This record gives sequence, C-alpha cells and structure tokens, in this order.
Amino acid sequence: MNIQDPTPVRTVAAVADIEVDRAELDASIAQFVERNPDYYANAFHRIHDTTSGIPKTFNWAAAVFGPLWAAARGVWGFFWFFLILEIIAWVQIGRGTWGQLGADELARAAQQEARAQQFLERAEQARAAGEDPTRFETLGNNLMRAAESSRETAEAAAAGAFGILLAGLAFLVIIKLIQGVWGNIAYEKQYSRWRINPDAVVSGVQPRNLIFGLVMALAIAPLTVYRFTIEDVWPALTAFPADPDHYSGTARWLEAQIDAAARNGAGAFDSIVFGVRTVLDTISLALVATPWPVVMTVICVVAWRSAGPRVAIFTAAALAYIAMMGYWEIAMETVALVGAAVVICVILGIPLGIWFGKSERAYKFAEPVLDLMQTLPAFVYLIPIIAFFGTGNPPGILATIIFGMPPLIRLTALGIRGVPESIKEAATAFGASRWNVLYDVELPLARPSIMTGVNQTILMCLSMVVIISLIGGGGLGKVILEALQFAAKGPGLLGGLAILLCAMVIDRIVQGAFRRADHK
Repeated sequence: MNIQDPTPVRTVAAVADIEVDRAELDASIAQFVERNPDYYANAFHRIHDTTSGIPKTFNWAAAVFGPLWAAARGVWGFFWFFLILEIIAWVQIGRGTWGQLGADELARAAQQEARAQQFLERAEQARAAGEDPTRFETLGNNLMRAAESSRETAEAAAAGAFGILLAGLAFLVIIKLIQGVWGNIAYEKQYSRWRINPDAVVSGVQPRNLIFGLVMALAIAPLTVYRFTIEDVWPALTAFPADPDHYSGTARWLEAQIDAAARNGAGAFDSIVFGVRTVLDTISLALVATPWPVVMTVICVVAWRSAGPRVAIFTAAALAYIAMMGYWEIAMETVALVGAAVVICVILGIPLGIWFGKSERAYKFAEPVLDLMQTLPAFVYLIPIIAFFGTGNPPGILATIIFGMPPLIRLTALGIRGVPESIKEAATAFGASRWNVLYDVELPLARPSIMTGVNQTILMCLSMVVIISLIGGGGLGKVILEALQFAAKGPGLLGGLAILLCAMVIDRIVQGAFRRADHK
C-alpha cells in the first residue's frame, strides 16, 4: 500500500516574479506626486525594477532648481543637504570672481613699507648727524624684504582666483548632476513612506513649502556668500551688536536678588546645613573616629558577604594601599562625604522616582528640572550654593546631591513604569491594596532599575569629590586640588589612584550585592 505524504508542497515565488498591478500603482503615484504623474510613474518603475547599481533616471527639475524643487516636494533632507553644498560652491565662485584675494597681505605689505620708510629716514637723519645709521638701515631693509614677500604672496593669491573660480564652477556642476540623479531616488523613498503613513508624509507640490524653502535659502545663502567673499564685512554681521549695559544691569539685578534671598531665607538655609552636617558628622564618627583596624575589617567582611571573596581580596588590597600612602583619614572623610550625599539622594530620590513613575503630569513637570540638574556645569551651580549655604563640607554635599540625584530619580521612575499592568491588575484582583501593590509588586520588579540608579548615583557623587574641594570641602579632592595648584605630579597621581580605588570598591560591593540578591 502506498502511503502518500499529507504535507502540502509550498511554492515560493521569487521577488522578481511577484506580479504588481501597474494601473493601481500608477494611480497611487499620481495621487502622491499630483504634477507630472507620467514622468514620476516611469521613474519610480525604473527604480523598482533596478536590483543593483544606480537607477537610470535623471530629474531635470531637481538638477536645475535643486533645493527649491526639494522644498516644493517636501523632501527636506535633500533640501538642507544640497543647500549647504550649493552655498559652498557659490562661496568658491564668489571668491574667484569678486573676492579680494590677497587683500590682507597687500595691507600688511603697505604697513611694512611705511614702517621701513620711517627707519630709512631715521638712518638718513643719523648719517646727517654723524651717527652710525647701520641699525636703522638694517631694520628698514628687513622690513622692505618682508613687504616684498607679503606683496608676492598677495599676487600669488590673486593669480589663483581664476583657479578657485573654475573649481567652484566644477563643484557646482557636479552638485547639479548629483541632484538630478538622486532626486527621483529620494522622492521615491518619500513615496514609500507616504504609502505606509499618508497623514505623516508630505505629498504633491505644496506652495507654502516652496515659499518657506525660498525664504530659508534667501536668509542663509546671500549672507553666507557675502561673509566669506568680502574682506571688509559689515561688523554687525560677524559680531552680534550687544549692548554692554544689558549684561552689567542684568548681572547687578541677579546679585541683588540672590543677596536678598540669602538674607530672607537665612534661617531655612541654616536649618538645611544643620541637617546635612548632622548626617555627615554621624558617618564621619563611624568611619574616622573608629579605630582603623575595626573599619578595615568591617569593610572587608561587608565586601565578602555582599560580593564574594574576590571582591573582598580586592577591597583589602585597595584599603592597604590607601593606608600605606597615608590617605586613610582623608579617604574615610571622602567616603563620609559621598555616603552622606548618597543617603540623602536615596531618601529623596527613590520616593520622587516612584511619584514620577506613577504620575505622567508630575514627570513632565520635573523633567526640565532634572535636565537642568544634569546638564548645568557643576562650577555654575556652585555659585548659588556658596551664596545661600556658605563654604565647607555641607554646601559641597548639597552640590553633590544636585549632581548625583537625577539618575536615581529617572531610573526609579523607569523601573516603576516598566512593571506590566497585567501583574498590577492581578494583584489588585486578589485584594491587594495600593500600598501592597507598591511594596510587594512594583518595587521588587523595579529593583534592578532602582539599584542601577543607586550605583550610578554613588559613582557620580564620588566624581564630585574634586569639585567640592574648590569650595572648602575636604577629603581626597583637597589632595588633587593642591597637586593642581603646585603642579605636583606625584602626589596628584597617588591621590587620583586613591579616589579610583574608593570608587571601584564601592562599585564592586554594590554590584556584587545586587547580583547576589538576584540569585536568591
């Protein structure tokens, strides 16, 4: 008995064998291009039929009008790219046609000749007075030779103007040819995007786009060509005509406002400094006042229990280096500074991250503030920190908090948002309250992201050690600052290595604790 295989035989057609309804495709292309549908239909068909190499199409409108054609059709990438290239070509044409090549050298030659003539006249006066004119004659002759050299350089530059003109014309012709070849290809790509999402992609010829492109070209091209082809440029074009009184008046107003705020809020600012100092003193008492063998043993045991024996051995070696180099006390002061900043960042950052993760409106309001905290240079916000809180370690910790808290807030919010809604709905369905959902579901699932934020905050706070030493902060940053002031290479490298080891120890312990918790 013959048993036939019940599995059906499937035939796969090659891409080239797929039949396309040309009439429907032509209608779609005509709807997209609006003008010259037959030309663009033929061009797009050639592009579709070309499997390798450059399609044999040439768009004369794109070649002649270039960026303006692209603006009218809404091909903005083509518009900006070739507008810049055409401006470069026209700059070269302008330099070769009306550009004053060698004008600077001619002016320099005239000044040198005038100065040489003065020295030669002084030589004649010295000769008439019976003095030795050799020095003045030497100076005058040297300046004359320098003037001749400058004049020759100017003549050579002027002689090269025709070559620059030809190079600019050749570059412009090449650009036009590329525009003609690439025009239909770029427009066909836009047509493909339009078929996927017609509402988001421009189609047809839009007069307002043409007007916008023309305005942009007229606003950019003439001024740029003028700037790079004329020697005596209008001063207001190269430097913004700013009024110095605006700067001084605004600076005085800001100083007055900061001083007034510092006076009116002195009590609140002192309370904040007192709270930060309390946390710092507590950590410093545990790290600095405790005998060093106890602190070193505890740190090594924590490293072993958190991250394993390898990290414990590395921690012991790092602490031995810090102690042997005489950095023990200031290193523990650095760890106390970082620890105080991290504690405050965690206390404030995780609740804020949870709030922002649950409230889209709150996150949108806070996002610009977080961007400002991360992008504003540390040296800039040290100024109001000093004005409001003074100098020393507590203001340095506040500056460190501003710099180190945003990653923790962002990653906590990201972790909370990453919890699937289905899991939260299931927990709610089994009778869990909002607090139970947060504590038993969201926080455990968001823990990897939160711990990554804590790790990043620790490292960013440690990177601020050197900066806070500028406002009177202690620790290893003070060693680096003194090394920079006196160009002491040895102490600077030793102190920098101590900071590096502190960062690595903290990072390895935190990461090891995180990995070990995940494996449980």
